[in-house]
Amino acid sequence: MSKQRRWGARELIDLVLDEGSYESWDTPVDTSAHPAEYRAQLEAATERAGTDESVLTGRGTVRGRPVAFVVNEFRFLAGSIGTAAAERITSAVRRATAEGLPVLASTSSGGTRMQEGTRAFIRMVDISRALMDHRAAGLPYLVHLRHPTTGGVYASWGSLGHVTVAEPGAMVGFLGPKVFEALNGEEFPEGVQTAENLAAKGVIDAVVPPEELPELVSNALEVLTSPATPSRLTRRPKLPLEDHAPVWDSITRTRDADRVGVRDLLRLGADHTLRLRGTDEGERDETVIVALTRLDGQPCVVVGQDRSRQSAATPMGPGALREARRAMRLAADLRLPLVTIIDTPGAELSPEAEEKAIAGEIARCIATMVTLPVPSVSVILGEGCGGGALALLPARVVLATEHGWLSPLPPEGASVIVHGDTSHAAEMAQDQEVGALALLRQGNLDAIIAEPEGDTTEQLALAVVAEVGAHLRAMSEA
Repeated sequence: MSKQRRWGARELIDLVLDEGSYESWDTPVDTSAHPAEYRAQLEAATERAGTDESVLTGRGTVRGRPVAFVVNEFRFLAGSIGTAAAERITSAVRRATAEGLPVLASTSSGGTRMQEGTRAFIRMVDISRALMDHRAAGLPYLVHLRHPTTGGVYASWGSLGHVTVAEPGAMVGFLGPKVFEALNGEEFPEGVQTAENLAAKGVIDAVVPPEELPELVSNALEVLTSPATPSRLTRRPKLPLEDHAPVWDSITRTRDADRVGVRDLLRLGADHTLRLRGTDEGERDETVIVALTRLDGQPCVVVGQDRSRQSAATPMGPGALREARRAMRLAADLRLPLVTIIDTPGAELSPEAEEKAIAGEIARCIATMVTLPVPSVSVILGEGCGGGALALLPARVVLATEHGWLSPLPPEGASVIVHGDTSHAAEMAQDQEVGALALLRQGNLDAIIAEPEGDTTEQLALAVVAEVGAHLRAMSEA
């Protein structure tokens, strides 16, 4: 296997920023107050790294979109952060906030600079405070973790991104393996502090080669900073309020393996999609999809239940709902609309789910949605079963496909409770009025997306996206 190339700060800046757009924000570093031995180390580091400190800051453009940057240089004293570097980072973030710019940070550091000790260590708080003020202003913060990123850098500004990715093979962790071994007399388990393991565990969003960073940053900024564009899709006429086939027919249709799903909506009706994976707190559940994207030109955060990943062996668990709440928080932080896609046979029912707070997560999702300060649209795309469906339902606008349905239990479960067997499932579904038309009559839906006979997956997916986009546009113009 060939050795992974490690990029320096200037190389990475040249790779990601548009040619000729680089503008440095850095001022000369005054080292006169340091002891002679430390000054000599700083001078040697400058000669070795070609930079005057362990970070470079400034602004530029990525495919025409402005961005501020903070980039570590590992060759300068292992990318360590002293007081001058910390001040440089804090100042750059404050300036980005004042100028309304997103920030892109790329880390490669062993942590706090030991030559400066506690006075440098405590400056991680200043950096974090500046970043939280930046986020409070509704401005994006994107993080790219390079090899290695450890210690105070990872435990502060390396872990506060709205989107966080790492380069392949990067060692990323709080505690350096050598320190662990010295303190505990044994080696740190291999493979734990790798970018790939952290992505699999839901700590970071993805492993991305540096060469792909320009595309990733461009997609993110297209969603996060560019205005909406005109609609290109046509809405379907409203469905008349009249009965059609029995609701059991709808339930059967939505359980078909070929039924349209959230992946189809993103594949056919979305642009500049950037998938986010995990809770960013060490949990990942493949039964939900979270993405920054544009639906029919409308920037938004999407969280959708992926029915293709839900089964008896892999039900939608508490982690999926925690991922959903991450999406809700992102929408609020970034001041983007939220779109939720409901398509689930039900949340996980197990002792493990109980111990991991499945009921509490349903409640917290509902509570978060009903207090969101941004526009929101929910779509009952197919199956809408139980608390797992209710968790993503209470948007400002609630839509459903013609064959979408919502019920407290699967109809078979309701039949067992009332009749002692499953044979009355169709009757229970009808009596409980679980279908979209009944929900609309009761005032629980704002609109139904028609499903004419002969509808294809592509046609229905685009019709759903068109309806969502129209409601997002109306709310943004209100």
